[in-house]
Order: sequence, then C-alpha cells, then structure tokens
Amino acid sequence: MTRLSVVIPALNEAANLTRLLPALARDCPGAEIIVVDGGSRDETAAVVARQPGARLVMSERGRARQMNAGARQAIGDVLLFLHADTWLPADAGAALDRALAEPGVVAGRFDVRFDNPRPVLRMVAWFMNTRSRASGICTGDQAIFVRRADFEAVGGYPDIPLMEDIELSRRLKRRGRLAALRLRVTTSARKWEREGPLRTIGLMWALRVLHFCGVAPARLHRWYYGAKGAP
Repeated sequence: MTRLSVVIPALNEAANLTRLLPALARDCPGAEIIVVDGGSRDETAAVVARQPGARLVMSERGRARQMNAGARQAIGDVLLFLHADTWLPADAGAALDRALAEPGVVAGRFDVRFDNPRPVLRMVAWFMNTRSRASGICTGDQAIFVRRADFEAVGGYPDIPLMEDIELSRRLKRRGRLAALRLRVTTSARKWEREGPLRTIGLMWALRVLHFCGVAPARLHRWYYGAKGAP
C-alpha cells in the first residue's frame, strides 16, 4: 500500500485552507498533509496548527520552490501537489493508486472543473482537460501526482517562476506515461472571474507559445504579472 503525501504551496491562503484541510483529513485518511508557506501575512500558520495531522513548512516564496521544499520534507512514496484553492474528490486516493498501478505510469493528474457553473467556465475546463489529455502535459490546477522516485529522478520542479508544471510534465514523460484521470477536482474560478475568461485564455496561450519558443520563464513571469497586476 502506497503512502500519500499531499503538498500544498500557500501564500495568504488562510480562508481556503480552513475549508481544505478538514476535507483532506476526511477524504484522504492516512495521508500526510504538508502546507508550505511562502511568507503569508494572514492566519495561514494558525489554520495549519489547528488541523490535527497537518504540518507547516516554511520556504522561500515561489510555487516551484515551495513544492520542492514540501517534497523534501515528505515521507510518502507518492506525492500529490495541490493548490490551496483546489478540492479533491472523495475517492481521489483510491483513484490515483489505481492509476499508478498501471504498467508504465509514473505520474498523472485529474480532470478539473470550476466552482462557478457559468457556461463559459465549463467550456474553459473542457478545453483544459482535452488539451492536457491530447498533449500529455499536466497543469497545477489539475492536482499533479507522481511517484516520489520519479519526481526525484527528474530533479523535482525546475526552479523557475512560471511554467514549472509544464516543464515537470515534459521531464516525467521521458520516464513513462502520465495518467489523465476523468475524476474531477474542483478549483476556484477567482482568477478567471477577476481577470475575465477571454482575457485570461489569451494571456495563458500567449505565454505558452512564448515558452515553447524559448522565452525565459523569468521574463514570462514579469510579463504575466505586469499584465494582470502584482501577485
């Protein structure tokens, strides 16, 4: 039986963690839960301290660095990287166990849906899932899971400020198959609601194309946050 470690990068996510951590304890019994704080100024640390079994790790700010820091502290042989505003389905643990039991599978992800039922957001989720299934590339919103041995073999997440999930997927694909589960996680639509679905789609595709063309992730990070406002 595999031991699952759930690694959650966080920055000022106390409100979401208040909902997420009890749900994880209920739906993933026995899983190790690690919240990696990148310097929150809210009640993140207090929320983690109140949740039995959850552990707080401090790290430099930056999603890739935070997830790598959590992975280094984890004891599980399967790592699941979960955003603080994303919720797993009740049988997620059993589903990823089944996926990793298939020959050649080293990692995987879930399908995604948004917590807002607007038709345009359902369409966005469908395109995200379809593109990921066709390309074999996983994104962080889809709750990436990976065997610890394979994660370490590729050097973990690359230390880049943007597109770290895409680069990790590319490296893992060289080692084996990435499972695309149809079971869905539910993620917050706050980014899409705040910035507008069409504008966000355009920006994300532009960044992907530029990344594919070799533009440095640090430059993309500056453009991204310049276009959307400071994080």
